[in-house]
Amino acid sequence: MEQPIIGYHTDEEDHWVARLGCGHNQHVRHDPPWQLRPWVTTKSGRESHIGVKLDCKKCDRGEPKDHTG
Repeated sequence: MEQPIIGYHTDEEDHWVARLGCGHNQHVRHDPPWQLRPWVTTKSGRESHIGVKLDCKKCDRGEPKDHTG
């Protein structure tokens, strides 16, 4: 199920994690050649993706929220 990005934080390994509107979190790594997300490496790039929808597998599985808000 597609959900919009509403914010970001880093995990314990300093990898970027998107906060989704549904209450779930999803890693958004730039890890070439497997994952190409150069936008995540800059503040302006991350800000430009607020509202962009990501496919939330946790919603598809009916998992509880990771955060509130």
